[in-house]
Amino acid sequence: MTAPISLNAGGSLYDRIGPDALAALVRAFYARVAQDPLLTPIFPDDLTLTAEKQLAFLTGFLGGPPLYHERYGHPRLRARHLPFEITPQRGRAWLACMQGALRDTPQIQADDARELFAALSRVAVHMVNAQDHPAS
Repeated sequence: MTAPISLNAGGSLYDRIGPDALAALVRAFYARVAQDPLLTPIFPDDLTLTAEKQLAFLTGFLGGPPLYHERYGHPRLRARHLPFEITPQRGRAWLACMQGALRDTPQIQADDARELFAALSRVAVHMVNAQDHPAS
């Protein structure tokens, strides 16, 4: 899950998006996460470090410098997320926040946004570690 997205004629997805647009995406994403009632219970109140880690992870995941590896070690995404109840519903909420953040980041071209969203959709499915709770 941590291998960079493949190169194409325009370079890596990181090269095409660029660090500034990626940082803007992460800011827009966590602004949405902070307002999502399904996600706030599994995130800290202060999202600063979480956003820094996400930016470092995405940088390497998209083919840029391996910042997450250098700062925190191997991402071990599934293992690091096991303490949190990630249901299919929360996975969909996470993806909805990312889709909204991509729309709110016009510096990211539509084709690149689609490629990134597709890759993150696979990651979101991989992170699910619990079942949805039946409606009360």
